[in-house]
Amino acid sequence: MCRHARGKARSVAAVAGQRPVLGVDTVVALEGRIYGKPGDAGEAEAMLEALAGRAHDVVSGLCLLTPAWEEIRYEVTRVLFRGLTPRDLASYVASGEWEGRAGAYAIQGRGAALVERVEGDYLNVVGLPAALLVGLLAERFAGLYGFG
Repeated sequence: MCRHARGKARSVAAVAGQRPVLGVDTVVALEGRIYGKPGDAGEAEAMLEALAGRAHDVVSGLCLLTPAWEEIRYEVTRVLFRGLTPRDLASYVASGEWEGRAGAYAIQGRGAALVERVEGDYLNVVGLPAALLVGLLAERFAGLYGFG
């Protein structure tokens, strides 16, 4: 995911001029298996079924890029899903909210009902590791961000 975040940032850097560019990529990891964006409803249902009743990690790679430097970091947030019934799975998949979402869910929407607990940066699960980004901005642009 760090490599993808870097690629996203670099893909628009030429048109950004001197402005900083941010690239972020998020995946879901469960017991060594990586879950990206499902290709279809069947794959989405299989992902959600695998996550049901279990804790998984949401890992986001972040690349902040300027013409002078590049910073690459990552953030991990632990998410515990509640147990899901076949009806829960079918209803969520039918909503279509899983489309384009790593791990086949969107915690900021109906997917919140799938989650029992979040340990770490909630916004990382949404797709932007905000605490990590703010810390990096405070380091690199202390006069604009942060308190120094």
